[in-house]
Amino acid sequence: MHQKKKHLFRIGLFAALLLPALILASTEAPETILINTEGYKSDRKGPVLFTHQAHAEDYGTTCDACHHVYENGKNVWEEGDAVSKCKECHDPNESKGNIKKLSIAFHKNCMTCHRESGSDAAPYKKCYSCHKKN
Repeated sequence: MHQKKKHLFRIGLFAALLLPALILASTEAPETILINTEGYKSDRKGPVLFTHQAHAEDYGTTCDACHHVYENGKNVWEEGDAVSKCKECHDPNESKGNIKKLSIAFHKNCMTCHRESGSDAAPYKKCYSCHKKN
């Protein structure tokens, strides 16, 4: 009986150590994201290849700089929370109240951050530095 308790304890300990790793692995951000123009009325500039690693590790951008869930005007989204696709809230073709259309939301967020960085590595006036030509 004593061996059975030891065995159950080991299984429980293993599960307790493994569970957080599984949770972190399941919420890990993809290395790159293609921000495409699917759903837009026109495709004027082409898609943008966004790299999580460069923005997070190289530039020190926090996840909540882009990811958000607003309640009473405050972003309550926290790292590890579910991430929705931007167009689930931001319509590609029209703004709805305080929720800007998708291209405006991207431009406001991305270009503001790039401008404030003051770095030549973060251009905000040269469209094709980020957008891939069609």
